[in-house]
Amino acid sequence: MNSSLLLSLAITGGLVLAVIVAYNAWTLHRNAPKKALPPDTHGSLPGAGDALTEPTLRQEPSLDADLGPEAAAIYGGLDRGPEPHEHAVDANDALRMPAPLPMLERRPGLDPLIDVIAVMQLDHQVSGDAALVALPPTRRAGSKPFAIEGLNDATQHWETPAPGQRYRSFQAGVQLANRMGALNEIEFSEFVMKAQGFADAINAAPDFPDMLQEVARARELDQFASDHDAQLMFMLRARQAAWSPGYLLQNAARVGFVVGSMPGRLVLPSSAPGMPPVLTLGYDTQAALADDPDQSAIRDISLSLDVAQVHRTEQPFARLRDVGAALAQAMDGVLCDQNGQPLPAMAMDPIAADLELLYDQLDARDLSAGSVLARRLFS
Repeated sequence: MNSSLLLSLAITGGLVLAVIVAYNAWTLHRNAPKKALPPDTHGSLPGAGDALTEPTLRQEPSLDADLGPEAAAIYGGLDRGPEPHEHAVDANDALRMPAPLPMLERRPGLDPLIDVIAVMQLDHQVSGDAALVALPPTRRAGSKPFAIEGLNDATQHWETPAPGQRYRSFQAGVQLANRMGALNEIEFSEFVMKAQGFADAINAAPDFPDMLQEVARARELDQFASDHDAQLMFMLRARQAAWSPGYLLQNAARVGFVVGSMPGRLVLPSSAPGMPPVLTLGYDTQAALADDPDQSAIRDISLSLDVAQVHRTEQPFARLRDVGAALAQAMDGVLCDQNGQPLPAMAMDPIAADLELLYDQLDARDLSAGSVLARRLFS
């Protein structure tokens, strides 16, 4: 009798132990970071076409107004931002290519709209080689970009001095403002010293504008830039199982991202070569550099848009929304604001209207998003 009872208890205990071991194994398997599918496995995002079944990650190409209260929970610090539209989303939508960017815009280089410019008159020609020797060793005055250009005697175009060319006039410039703030009196004085040193070396007579007027102009431009600077960030958070780097890269490639120049960074390239990326995807750098990436667990990623750096014809916010929705569906994630709070669809519509207004205000100031001057000012 006792032996039968002990045997029953032993069997019951063994069964309970087996159940516990099986449950723990199942839990570990369920919560283990999701891994990328093998190369010969034709996985695809919902609604994706055959072109998305075998993505290849490329390398990132190298680069040559107050918003409404609805957006407040999404932005932090200088961050202000854009919005998605209500329509069905699939991976093909996320990859749609916008219309070609307009080519008519201000030329690169110094521009009186955002630069202090001092013209240097000469009574003789100066070779590009001599000008290069006379250039100051640094290209900044404080935190502001500093540059010297020459009027090419053959082309009659302003350009950075180049060997073998001849110049009869030069101009020096320093940027009025950037994301570090407005040009101040100390930076203006450094600009004058650098420009005067170059002028003395080539026997030129510089004509400097009034410091107080230029500093006041810098503060006004900086105020405008601060009021119209929009940097939007969303977060995609795993609902249950975490993601391995390989799994993330595989899914991101399917919606157009390529490997960025830094670990833990992917970018959605612009439709125009040499332009800043449309969107940036960020994840944990340590996971990106791990010796065994399959064992690294990523529970959230960031999707960000620097509005002033991307032309509105790229439809960057619509693409941000589409990419976020496609990745959330494919990877079992939830789209959140930068504080980790889930984003309801109703929060998106007001942001779109605010963003269109911001674009219009930048256009009116001749600082259109994605233009040369906007990319310089908002940097």
